[in-house]
Amino acid sequence: MREDHVIDAKERYALIRRYAHGPTLLRRAFARVPSPALKWRPAPGEWSAHEVVCHCADSETNSYARIRYLVAEPTPVIHGYDQDRWAISLDYHHHPVASALATVAAVRANTTALIRRLPEDAWARKGTHTESGPYSAEEWLRIYAEHLEIHARQIDANVAAWRKAHPKGAARNSRRARPSRRPRGGSTRNRSV
Repeated sequence: MREDHVIDAKERYALIRRYAHGPTLLRRAFARVPSPALKWRPAPGEWSAHEVVCHCADSETNSYARIRYLVAEPTPVIHGYDQDRWAISLDYHHHPVASALATVAAVRANTTALIRRLPEDAWARKGTHTESGPYSAEEWLRIYAEHLEIHARQIDANVAAWRKAHPKGAARNSRRARPSRRPRGGSTRNRSV
């Protein structure tokens, strides 16, 4: 945490733009994953691309609450969680990835609307994180502006590792088939983020 550095309006604007763009980066990275690589893990204890997206949905819903507690509560306590335990206990590989991506996009859109209109004094608000101690609204923005960028790069790294480990499969599956856009009938390890 960089409590000694106060974010000025220009830097905050840039971080909010990065924050708002995060779901696009995540969606694009996930779209590049060949079907056979979706649930492939690069090493024991590491997440597949599918699990990364599910983690992002859970992290974003935690993030959604955190900024609201920081801004609205008099002495906010921000609860940490064991992201690896969540991945196992919530069985991310059996969770629908489309709903996880939709959750990321919806939560980010709603929170972007909030943070774009926060008054200056809201950014100075502080609480206590159960794992790391003092936690400010500015620190929240620093963390989450880059969170989906980090996980988009993680997905890209997973694909590169999968291609290296499966050269024949990579050649056959260089691009996953994309669903038609026409309607068819009917209606991240240390500190939790």
